[in-house]
Amino acid sequence: MENSTGYRIRDLDDQERPRERLAKLGPEALSTSELLAILLRVGVPGENAVQLGTRLLQTFGGLSGLHRASFHELQSQHGVGVAKAAQIKAAIELGRRMVAAAPEERPAIHNPADAAALVLYEMSALTQEHLWVILTDTRNHVLHIEKMYKGSLNASTVRVGEVFRAAIQRNAASILVVHNHPSGDPTPSQEDITLTRALIQAGRLLDIEVLDHLVIGQGRYVSLKERGLAFG
Repeated sequence: MENSTGYRIRDLDDQERPRERLAKLGPEALSTSELLAILLRVGVPGENAVQLGTRLLQTFGGLSGLHRASFHELQSQHGVGVAKAAQIKAAIELGRRMVAAAPEERPAIHNPADAAALVLYEMSALTQEHLWVILTDTRNHVLHIEKMYKGSLNASTVRVGEVFRAAIQRNAASILVVHNHPSGDPTPSQEDITLTRALIQAGRLLDIEVLDHLVIGQGRYVSLKERGLAFG
């Protein structure tokens, strides 16, 4: 049950209240703990909403950890409960949908950072290995993101023809392959390099360029092309 007698934001001094600070200075001026406090509204005895937000961030390892945490894991935390867990999960999902919305407004992929910006938020939270394919047109504008494989990925389990199927169907000029390492370390493995070489070779036969292969870790990524691995 939520604690209705906890420390509220209004118990803070006017200068310290996150809502008032947001209205005056804008959301970018607030810390992550303060933004969480606005969602939480109420803390628990001895711990105001900002302190509760700080504790949650420390417990789960930051925003990406809150993203990965299950609903049950959140609501079981002292001072959270069902309502606050729902508010946190709803806010995170709104952020994810904002990134995914209006694909026609997405910028063209000019560099690995542009591609990583499309997928880093969502892929960093995945607890299993996934492989996605970003389809682009002749100007490198994103046509579609095909979510293809889930589970252990290597050159023997990933069917190269399947990777290009959506690109052929949508008449894509090029693709960019991304997959995640749930361990959080984006260092490419030898299997990642071998798979990339196979995809590049197939792409040449199909006249579909493989622009890059990104490995996503915990809030960071590695571009095999930038590293000179398999490309060249």
